[in-house]
Amino acid sequence: MARRSAPEVNAGSMADIAFLLLIFFLVTTTIDTDRGISRKLPPPLDETITPPILKQKNIFVVELNKNNDLLVEEAPMELKDLRAAAVAFLDNGGGAGDEACNYCRGEKSSTSSDNPEKAVISLRNNRETSYAMYIAVQNELVAAYTELRNREAERMFGKTFTQMELDLKDVNYSGSKERLKDNIKKVQLMYPEKLSEAEPKK
Repeated sequence: MARRSAPEVNAGSMADIAFLLLIFFLVTTTIDTDRGISRKLPPPLDETITPPILKQKNIFVVELNKNNDLLVEEAPMELKDLRAAAVAFLDNGGGAGDEACNYCRGEKSSTSSDNPEKAVISLRNNRETSYAMYIAVQNELVAAYTELRNREAERMFGKTFTQMELDLKDVNYSGSKERLKDNIKKVQLMYPEKLSEAEPKK
Protein backbone atom coordinates (compact mmCIF):
# COMPACT_ATOMS: atom_id res chain seq x y z
CA MET A 1 0.00 0.00 0.00
CA ALA A 2 1.44 3.35 -1.05
CA ARG A 3 2.21 5.88 1.70
CA ARG A 4 0.32 9.10 1.42
CA SER A 5 2.22 12.32 1.97
CA ALA A 6 0.76 14.60 4.63
CA PRO A 7 -1.03 17.59 3.11
CA GLU A 8 0.88 20.82 3.55
CA VAL A 9 -0.71 23.61 5.54
CA ASN A 10 -0.67 26.89 3.71
CA ALA A 11 0.97 29.23 6.24
CA GLY A 12 1.35 32.13 3.84
CA SER A 13 -1.36 34.19 5.50
CA MET A 14 -0.18 33.48 9.09
CA ALA A 15 2.40 36.26 8.92
CA ASP A 16 -0.27 38.71 7.78
CA ILE A 17 -2.57 37.70 10.64
CA ALA A 18 0.26 38.01 13.19
CA PHE A 19 1.14 41.45 11.82
CA LEU A 20 -2.50 42.61 12.04
CA LEU A 21 -2.77 41.33 15.62
CA LEU A 22 0.41 43.17 16.54
CA ILE A 23 -0.95 46.43 15.12
CA PHE A 24 -4.25 45.88 16.93
CA PHE A 25 -2.54 45.46 20.31
CA LEU A 26 -0.24 48.44 19.72
CA VAL A 27 -3.19 50.66 18.92
CA THR A 28 -5.46 49.53 21.77
CA THR A 29 -2.93 49.12 24.60
CA THR A 30 -2.19 52.04 26.89
CA ILE A 31 1.38 52.30 28.08
CA ASP A 32 1.89 53.66 31.58
CA THR A 33 4.48 56.39 31.75
CA ASP A 34 6.44 57.25 34.86
CA ARG A 35 5.26 60.36 36.60
CA GLY A 36 7.30 62.58 38.84
CA ILE A 37 6.39 65.07 41.51
CA SER A 38 5.09 68.31 40.05
CA ARG A 39 7.48 71.01 41.19
CA LYS A 40 8.36 74.38 39.75
CA LEU A 41 12.07 74.97 40.17
CA PRO A 42 13.13 78.38 41.46
CA PRO A 43 14.95 80.75 39.09
CA PRO A 44 18.76 80.99 39.37
CA LEU A 45 19.85 82.84 42.49
CA ASP A 46 20.76 86.47 41.87
CA GLU A 47 23.70 87.13 44.17
CA THR A 48 23.16 90.91 44.03
CA ILE A 49 19.80 90.59 45.82
CA THR A 50 19.81 90.02 49.57
CA PRO A 51 17.32 87.25 50.48
CA PRO A 52 14.52 88.32 52.84
CA ILE A 53 14.90 87.51 56.52
CA LEU A 54 12.29 85.01 57.67
CA LYS A 55 10.90 84.97 61.17
CA GLN A 56 11.37 81.57 62.82
CA LYS A 57 7.64 81.37 63.57
CA ASN A 58 6.92 81.53 59.81
CA ILE A 59 8.94 78.37 59.15
CA PHE A 60 7.33 74.96 59.69
CA VAL A 61 10.17 72.43 59.96
CA VAL A 62 9.45 68.84 58.91
CA GLU A 63 12.30 66.34 59.30
CA LEU A 64 12.73 62.72 58.26
CA ASN A 65 15.58 60.72 59.75
CA LYS A 66 17.28 57.59 58.42
CA ASN A 67 14.81 55.38 60.35
CA ASN A 68 11.84 57.10 58.60
CA ASP A 69 10.82 58.78 61.86
CA LEU A 70 8.89 62.00 61.34
CA LEU A 71 9.77 65.05 63.44
CA VAL A 72 7.64 68.18 63.13
CA GLU A 73 8.99 71.27 64.90
CA GLU A 74 11.42 68.88 66.68
CA ALA A 75 8.57 66.78 68.12
CA PRO A 76 7.70 63.21 66.96
CA MET A 77 4.54 62.98 64.85
CA GLU A 78 2.62 60.25 63.02
CA LEU A 79 2.25 60.64 59.25
CA LYS A 80 -1.56 60.65 59.56
CA ASP A 81 -1.39 63.84 61.69
CA LEU A 82 0.96 65.77 59.39
CA ARG A 83 -1.67 67.23 57.05
CA ALA A 84 -3.74 68.68 59.90
CA ALA A 85 -0.62 70.17 61.50
CA ALA A 86 0.43 71.78 58.19
CA VAL A 87 -3.10 73.18 57.65
CA ALA A 88 -3.09 74.67 61.17
CA PHE A 89 0.28 76.32 60.49
CA LEU A 90 -0.62 77.71 57.05
CA ASP A 91 -4.06 78.90 58.15
CA ASN A 92 -2.98 80.36 61.52
CA GLY A 93 -3.21 84.04 60.51
CA GLY A 94 -1.36 85.38 63.54
CA GLY A 95 -0.15 88.58 61.88
CA ALA A 96 -1.34 92.08 62.73
CA GLY A 97 -1.67 95.26 60.66
CA ASP A 98 -0.31 94.79 57.12
CA GLU A 99 0.48 91.14 57.87
CA ALA A 100 -3.07 90.28 59.00
CA CYS A 101 -5.02 87.59 57.12
CA ASN A 102 -8.75 88.30 56.84
CA TYR A 103 -9.68 84.90 55.36
CA CYS A 104 -7.64 82.64 57.66
CA ARG A 105 -9.64 80.53 60.12
CA GLY A 106 -6.77 79.43 62.36
CA GLU A 107 -6.08 80.09 66.03
CA LYS A 108 -4.28 83.39 65.30
CA SER A 109 -1.47 82.30 67.61
CA SER A 110 1.40 84.77 67.95
CA THR A 111 3.87 81.85 67.98
CA SER A 112 2.83 80.49 64.57
CA SER A 113 2.71 81.89 61.02
CA ASP A 114 1.61 85.48 60.37
CA ASN A 115 -0.20 84.71 57.11
CA PRO A 116 -0.11 82.13 54.27
CA GLU A 117 2.07 84.39 52.11
CA LYS A 118 4.82 84.43 54.76
CA ALA A 119 4.44 80.77 55.77
CA VAL A 120 7.17 78.41 54.52
CA ILE A 121 7.27 74.64 55.02
CA SER A 122 10.86 73.40 55.27
CA LEU A 123 11.34 69.70 54.51
CA ARG A 124 14.63 68.12 55.58
CA ASN A 125 15.47 64.49 55.06
CA ASN A 126 18.35 62.09 55.53
CA ARG A 127 20.07 60.40 52.58
CA GLU A 128 19.02 57.05 54.03
CA THR A 129 15.33 58.00 54.25
CA SER A 130 13.20 55.57 52.22
CA TYR A 131 11.79 56.92 48.97
CA ALA A 132 8.28 55.70 49.88
CA MET A 133 8.27 57.70 53.13
CA TYR A 134 9.68 60.77 51.40
CA ILE A 135 6.87 60.67 48.80
CA ALA A 136 4.23 60.04 51.50
CA VAL A 137 5.37 63.16 53.41
CA GLN A 138 5.41 65.22 50.20
CA ASN A 139 1.86 64.06 49.42
CA GLU A 140 0.57 65.09 52.85
CA LEU A 141 2.16 68.53 52.65
CA VAL A 142 0.78 69.19 49.15
CA ALA A 143 -2.61 67.88 50.31
CA ALA A 144 -2.61 70.52 53.07
CA TYR A 145 -2.31 73.29 50.47
CA THR A 146 -5.00 71.62 48.33
CA GLU A 147 -7.38 71.37 51.28
CA LEU A 148 -7.11 75.10 52.02
CA ARG A 149 -7.36 76.06 48.36
CA ASN A 150 -10.45 73.86 47.95
CA ARG A 151 -12.09 75.58 50.92
CA GLU A 152 -11.48 79.09 49.61
CA ALA A 153 -12.40 78.23 46.01
CA GLU A 154 -15.67 76.71 47.23
CA ARG A 155 -16.41 79.85 49.26
CA MET A 156 -15.55 82.29 46.47
CA PHE A 157 -16.55 80.48 43.28
CA GLY A 158 -18.87 77.65 44.33
CA LYS A 159 -16.54 74.83 43.24
CA THR A 160 -13.37 73.27 44.58
CA PHE A 161 -9.90 74.25 43.41
CA THR A 162 -9.37 70.65 42.27
CA GLN A 163 -12.50 70.84 40.09
CA MET A 164 -11.39 74.18 38.65
CA GLU A 165 -8.07 72.63 37.58
CA LEU A 166 -9.92 69.68 36.00
CA ASP A 167 -12.24 72.09 34.15
CA LEU A 168 -9.23 73.99 32.81
CA LYS A 169 -7.87 70.77 31.27
CA ASP A 170 -11.28 69.70 29.94
CA VAL A 171 -11.57 70.37 26.20
CA ASN A 172 -15.38 70.24 26.50
CA TYR A 173 -15.59 72.92 29.22
CA SER A 174 -18.25 75.40 28.15
CA GLY A 175 -17.30 78.37 30.35
CA SER A 176 -14.62 81.02 29.88
CA LYS A 177 -11.19 79.48 30.36
CA GLU A 178 -9.59 82.91 30.75
CA ARG A 179 -11.84 83.72 33.71
CA LEU A 180 -11.19 80.25 35.10
CA LYS A 181 -7.41 80.82 34.87
CA ASP A 182 -7.78 84.14 36.72
CA ASN A 183 -9.85 82.49 39.46
CA ILE A 184 -7.29 79.69 39.86
CA LYS A 185 -4.51 82.26 40.16
CA LYS A 186 -6.45 84.19 42.82
CA VAL A 187 -6.79 81.07 44.96
CA GLN A 188 -3.14 80.14 44.43
CA LEU A 189 -2.07 83.61 45.62
CA MET A 190 -4.16 83.23 48.76
CA TYR A 191 -2.27 80.04 49.66
CA PRO A 192 1.00 80.07 47.70
CA GLU A 193 2.83 76.75 47.81
CA LYS A 194 6.09 77.54 49.57
CA LEU A 195 7.72 74.19 50.14
CA SER A 196 11.45 74.41 50.75
CA GLU A 197 13.69 71.34 50.60
CA ALA A 198 17.02 71.49 52.38
CA GLU A 199 20.08 69.53 51.25
CA PRO A 200 19.70 65.96 52.57
CA LYS A 201 21.81 65.10 55.59
CA LYS A 202 24.30 62.24 55.48
